[in-house]
Amino acid sequence: MFLLKSIPKVDKFIQHMAFKDKSLKLITKISKQTIEKLRVDILAQKVSSIDEESLVQEVIAKYNAIISPSLQKVINATGVIVHTNLGRSLISEDTFDAVKDIVTSYNNLEYDLEKGKRGERYSHISNVICELLGSEDVLIVNNNASAVFLVLNTFAQKKEAVVSRGELVEIGGSFRVPDVMVSSGAILKEIGTTNKTHLRDYENACGEDTAILMKVHKSNYTIEGFTNEVSHEDIVKVAQKNNLLDYYDMGSGHMVNLPYNLNANEASVLDIMKCNPSLVSFSGDKLLGSIQAGIIVGKKKYIDQLKKNQLLRMLRVDKITLAILEDTITSLLLGQNDDIPTLKMLFTSVDILKQRAIKVHNNLQDICTAELIETTTVVGGGTTPNKKIPTIALAITFNNYKANKLEQIFRKHTIIGRIENDKFLLDFRSIREEELELLENTIQKIINE
Repeated sequence: MFLLKSIPKVDKFIQHMAFKDKSLKLITKISKQTIEKLRVDILAQKVSSIDEESLVQEVIAKYNAIISPSLQKVINATGVIVHTNLGRSLISEDTFDAVKDIVTSYNNLEYDLEKGKRGERYSHISNVICELLGSEDVLIVNNNASAVFLVLNTFAQKKEAVVSRGELVEIGGSFRVPDVMVSSGAILKEIGTTNKTHLRDYENACGEDTAILMKVHKSNYTIEGFTNEVSHEDIVKVAQKNNLLDYYDMGSGHMVNLPYNLNANEASVLDIMKCNPSLVSFSGDKLLGSIQAGIIVGKKKYIDQLKKNQLLRMLRVDKITLAILEDTITSLLLGQNDDIPTLKMLFTSVDILKQRAIKVHNNLQDICTAELIETTTVVGGGTTPNKKIPTIALAITFNNYKANKLEQIFRKHTIIGRIENDKFLLDFRSIREEELELLENTIQKIINE
């Protein structure tokens, strides 16, 4: 009972000098919760004394934990450039600076400056994308999953969408094409087999209930051996012959000729657009190297119908997305691929990666053991399934720690590496040149703790 009487009163407790510059409302709420927990612990005989200063520090720690940003900058030393868990593609500082003035000011997002009346938000990006791809029109939604859903809901509700069994994919986050079709109101019509689908399968599937002939990129796997799949060019011809809509969900949708033979047997968006397709969609934050978005391109009459779907209001993007995406597409149009971090990292030569790794190795050799390793990594994000690219890594060891322990220690200091063959690696494929000094300083801090 004596301890219960010693519990601080909330109204006096919150007047402590340590809380002077903090939000009174939030401090009061946390203090009530903390003091109530203290009361419960005393009754449960878990506490035998009260230290008011410790209570103050506990409240401050909870306060700081609440107001501190959850999203933090990390160094991606996994070697995976398009890392889904680490934010996928990076936005370049130049791009961010270029759009800063627009997004921090009033702007003409839906205002036609020439006509002096309401305009359309997608017009700001249509010119540059249509020029790059030779498309009639474009529509931007918040991601490619939304693009797939919107297309199917608009054109195949209660009608058949024809898809090869070998393309009924499930990608990260349990995104399943069959489930999306059901949610959109489309009726899935499977054709072919897992490993083989022929042109005649598409031809035979066309009927009075058919709305779309759909092709889906196999984002995170490949089918090898006794296989056959139909090109979208041939699917377009079948669709046109039967007065149907063709649609290609390209997933990552690369625009440039990729190094290390990554796009062998993989058509680019530009290749597909030469087939005069009805609609094509792809992600903005994968191999395009921009912000998260679903980009739908194709014939204007179909884009116009998508714009009339009431669901678009729930799926549309804001000024930040449009401004960043426009800047990235402009860089591609001008052939300035080095302005796009994803492409710059992907095209960096192994020799340059080795030079960077050696520099870090030399600066750290007095405080830890670092072994230079030539290895391979993946691009990531379901962009180039089962394809590896060469890279250079440092295997870091100190204090005889095992790889798992090292991974935890480095992760605590926001350096995310990977474990390979029981070694903890820092892979330079995804470590940017401007991060090398920070990387070295952080490693020195870790070892000196």
